[in-house]
Amino acid sequence: MKVAFVHDYLNQRGGAEKVLEAITQLFPRAPVYTLLKDGDGWDDVLGAREIRTSWLQQMPFAKRMYDKYLLLYPFFIEQIDLSDYDLVISDSSAWAKGVLTFPPTCHISYLHTPMRFAWDYYHETMARMSWLYRGALRLTMSYLRMWDVVVTRRVDYLACNSRAVQGRIRKYYGRHADVIPPPVDTSFFTPPPNGSDLERPLPEPYFLVVCRLKRYKRVDLAVEAFQGLSQRLVVIGDGPERNELTERAGPNVTFVPNADDETVREYYRHASAFVMPAYEDFGIAPVEAMACGKPVIAYRRGGALDTVVEGVTGCFFDEQTPRALREAVLAFDSSRYDAEVVRSRVVRYDTSRFKSMFGAFVASRHERSQRRARAPVAQAESRPAGTAVDATAPEVGAPLGDSFKEIGYEDHEGRKVIAR
Repeated sequence: MKVAFVHDYLNQRGGAEKVLEAITQLFPRAPVYTLLKDGDGWDDVLGAREIRTSWLQQMPFAKRMYDKYLLLYPFFIEQIDLSDYDLVISDSSAWAKGVLTFPPTCHISYLHTPMRFAWDYYHETMARMSWLYRGALRLTMSYLRMWDVVVTRRVDYLACNSRAVQGRIRKYYGRHADVIPPPVDTSFFTPPPNGSDLERPLPEPYFLVVCRLKRYKRVDLAVEAFQGLSQRLVVIGDGPERNELTERAGPNVTFVPNADDETVREYYRHASAFVMPAYEDFGIAPVEAMACGKPVIAYRRGGALDTVVEGVTGCFFDEQTPRALREAVLAFDSSRYDAEVVRSRVVRYDTSRFKSMFGAFVASRHERSQRRARAPVAQAESRPAGTAVDATAPEVGAPLGDSFKEIGYEDHEGRKVIAR
């Protein structure tokens, strides 16, 4: 069986790239197709496999100004030729799911979210634009939303990372997606042993944010919330908002733009709590912090509702404002939380379990796709005329099998997250 992976672009490292690293281990020799690749360190993530880029890679200044080609992304992704593959697995927050596959090919997509800028953050994006660009951008976004809906219908089977994203997929696309939480290396992110292995001293006590410094991550909210407080805030990450955030930050805010995994782990281990100001799709970094035994102060929306247990592994603030976050920080009492209990609630998200769950999902869906391909005529004759086929729904009377049963898991309130 010939397998190919498709990823949006390889020009940054975050949660999506951790998912890609895990799913590619299921098929170690399969190539990865992507719109754009920047940098040479991807062997550490993907191994010595072939990485094939789109025509975007050859465009002038594409690596530095890739966002300027936004309107051409649908064209570039659809030029990737996957006609020789039996199975295509895409992981996508925007573009990778748009590749063209043909009837013999089973296309499975792991969606991190529908396009944020075109759906959830559309009006916020428009409000930031000058009147000169607003009209043209509205037309562009309208086109991208239509393209986004059409290409999602071409995917045979969908999976996603949280109940929040599952709801967005149902709302925007009218499709079902199975929830498979993303991988977290809980064997690496652990509570501290006796003593710290970080050489330089840490500012203690402090609260911690770890993320890419992009607008939708709302680090600005955390920076403003800590102005005038005696508590310290450490922000680990880099991105286009870094300079603006540095200028706005008070003396009690420290920025760490470049940190390896070992350094990040030490910051997790010695923090009072992790701060999650954004409306996250899932939020891998706060789960890493909880794996280190640290509680989370989270905005009460999105993926945090799947991972944070109020009063047990953290607390929530209800309004996405500096005042609400400041009040949560001032009311926070670290002595209420037990590190072992906090960690015990998130070990279910370990990378090994993700690979088992996603592998079972891929196997069951590929098998179902093959069954349908072998008996299209019989299925068509048994269906009333004019009845539409939903590729995401189980066949009537079809056994799910033991492997599929392993995919389901219960969240912190005992609810079955994956259900059919």
